[in-house]
Amino acid sequence: MERNNLYPIFLKTKNLNVLIIGGGFVAEEKLTFLLKSSPDAHVTMVSPMFREGTVELSKKGCVTLIADVYRNSYLEGKHMVIATTDIPEINIQVWKDCRAQAKLVNVADNPPYCDFYMGGIVTKGNVKIAISTNGKSPTTAKRLRQFFENVIPENIDDLVKNLNEYRKTIKGNFEEKVEKLNEFTKSLVEK
Repeated sequence: MERNNLYPIFLKTKNLNVLIIGGGFVAEEKLTFLLKSSPDAHVTMVSPMFREGTVELSKKGCVTLIADVYRNSYLEGKHMVIATTDIPEINIQVWKDCRAQAKLVNVADNPPYCDFYMGGIVTKGNVKIAISTNGKSPTTAKRLRQFFENVIPENIDDLVKNLNEYRKTIKGNFEEKVEKLNEFTKSLVEK
């Protein structure tokens, strides 16, 4: 059976510089999901044109729009790059340039040219769940996201905050604290 070997991480995009190459529908979709999850993300977009929706979105976050064609120099100082143009040669060039500079890159809708995927994300206060289908089915990830948004209670954040306060009051070493928290929270997963 095939297995998902991706390693999930949660990035502090406020501390990173993200570059999106392209200004069409896919670029706008990537920006939308990025800002929905991380409104404080630092994003630069480079494209000869931008959709109206992208221009409006850029005003809501820390987004810089540059009306230009892609050049290698735009990679300078960037940590993550997302290529979304409708010209495969440009996307592949972005991938090659990122490989040469050891930058993480995602060529939209082209899994062999991706170091990472932007999966489905569920956020309820401090709780965040990322969903991956290993790049095979974004639609499945979307449906799973909708499922988790429905089943995770809105007040889950109260539980997280209360447990954090409780954790501070527990005496003992690390193992004892983990044991007490495990005992305290086991009812969450009991059927």
